[in-house]
Amino acid sequence: MTDIVVIGSVNLDLSASVSRLPAAGETVTGAKLSRFPGGKGANQALAAQRLGANVKLIACVGDDATADEALVLLREGGVDLDRCIIDAEAPTGVALISVAPSGENQIVVAPGANNRLEPESFELPNADALICQLEIPGSTIAYAAENFAGFFCANLAPAKEIDVSVLQRADLVVVNETEAAWYGDSLAACTGMIATTYGAKGAVLRSQGDVMAEASPPAVEVVDATGAGDTFTAALTVALVEGQAPEEALRFACAAGAIAATRQGAQPSLPTRDEVLQLL
Repeated sequence: MTDIVVIGSVNLDLSASVSRLPAAGETVTGAKLSRFPGGKGANQALAAQRLGANVKLIACVGDDATADEALVLLREGGVDLDRCIIDAEAPTGVALISVAPSGENQIVVAPGANNRLEPESFELPNADALICQLEIPGSTIAYAAENFAGFFCANLAPAKEIDVSVLQRADLVVVNETEAAWYGDSLAACTGMIATTYGAKGAVLRSQGDVMAEASPPAVEVVDATGAGDTFTAALTVALVEGQAPEEALRFACAAGAIAATRQGAQPSLPTRDEVLQLL
């Protein structure tokens, strides 16, 4: 079994299903509110675990009831939370999400304790791969990039300034179409693979500008896209580290992300490996 470490965020998602997404300054009423465990780090950790990896999560939560609610599916799913730090000085992160009937969403995050996950607060365990995202301090991501010896995946989401050493170190960088445009020419610093996702149009895997693989997701009825990108990142990492060929790994990741988009909520939507293989 592949051993994966995920360093990242844990949030409680407050998700409102709305008839349409509001314009700037507009109020849309009649929504249905749900609460789901989330956070890009937690989502990717549980996704990798359900897809067959043995996962350890390094994260930071508050000493509050929100943390219990945010961590419940990770615990039930068997993710190792021994390195999840409890910080009494900050609240557990919360994400406010609006979801339209098309599955399109708008997300605002109050990071709380996620911003307290500093390099001196943890030790990196040995593993086959490490996945990180950008909902935690940049210094922590740079530390992981410098000190982890295995396969290193950097999901550059949400888009923000990142130390060039992370791009140079990463074996795999994952961005969506919007993030790729935001980073622009700076992605040329990447020496490893770059996976760019295009929603229902699929994904492309490149190395040094050359296309290694292209794949389209199976046709599905989209309910909520929250967590689909996290599922794709986890699935692609798992598949590549297992030794799957680039084309096969990208197809696997696209199918996993597609399944996640068919269900409401981030973590409740994450597919098992059997579900992905059945869809393929």
